Amino acid sequence: MQISNFLKDWTLIIAILAGVAGYFVFTALPLPLSAHAVANRAVAVIQPMLIFAMLFLTFCKIDPRRLRLRKWHLWLLLIQCGLFAIIGSLLIVLPHSALRVVLEGAMLCLICPTATAGAVITKKLGGDVGNITTYTILINLANAMLIPALVPFVHPNPELSAVSSALLILGKVFPLLLLPLAGAMAVRTLWPALCRRLAQYQELSFYLWAVALALAIAVTTRSIVHCSVPVSTQLWLVAVSLACCLLQFGVGRRIGAVYHDKITAGQALGQKNTVLAIWMGYTFFSPITSIAGGFYSIWHNIINSYQLYEHKKHRHH
Repeated sequence: MQISNFLKDWTLIIAILAGVAGYFVFTALPLPLSAHAVANRAVAVIQPMLIFAMLFLTFCKIDPRRLRLRKWHLWLLLIQCGLFAIIGSLLIVLPHSALRVVLEGAMLCLICPTATAGAVITKKLGGDVGNITTYTILINLANAMLIPALVPFVHPNPELSAVSSALLILGKVFPLLLLPLAGAMAVRTLWPALCRRLAQYQELSFYLWAVALALAIAVTTRSIVHCSVPVSTQLWLVAVSLACCLLQFGVGRRIGAVYHDKITAGQALGQKNTVLAIWMGYTFFSPITSIAGGFYSIWHNIINSYQLYEHKKHRHH
């Protein structure tokens, strides 16, 4: 029990260190180039599989009867999708902007869906689990439509037309974000006993997230080591991830306060599925933009830790 609690309390640090160390240990091994190519292909397959499995297990726990659409859901969707579209449109108009990489990092941090663990933190802070679960589903749906529609024009693939690139991205994003939900709902309807059994394995979802984060950090480390982007640009990515994190927690809580659901709205907009953000960065944008997703993971966990500390302190008083 003590080991389990230690791992949970320090998962973020352990995953980051494991990812960074894992990359350098692997590259230090006297392996042929073919082994590195195989490892890259394996990570490209395993990473989305882990994300799929995490979402599927999370959605198996959802009771559709508890899902309700709230007005603040629509405001948060408008903010996330609107800012993503505005920055994307700016990059389409100014394709050679010196701030392209930094703005792409901001796009990742803004459009990234709510974390699968968002409901857990929301519950601990006294928020509404049903409301954040509803928003998680809505923002996943929005991502599945908006990313394929805009990214091919923001970051065009020189080997593909815009339509072909959109279809390629749709083929990667749609199954990853929507099939877990469809699969979980199908299992709940056809095999309710199996769904109840799977819903009990939320601990497994936690450890899958830890493995996925370690892999994502390893990929981010590789991007940093091999990139030709100036250090100043990398530091700007770190700064923009912090700015996006503070902005989204703050705006979410302010909008939520209007509808008497401050905690839930703040977590819905601020706590992100950063493993997915890192994956989107090196899959659809410049690989170096994954730095933004990696550091966002640090920032939102620091904010969550502070919120939990303050909540616990107020409860004792």
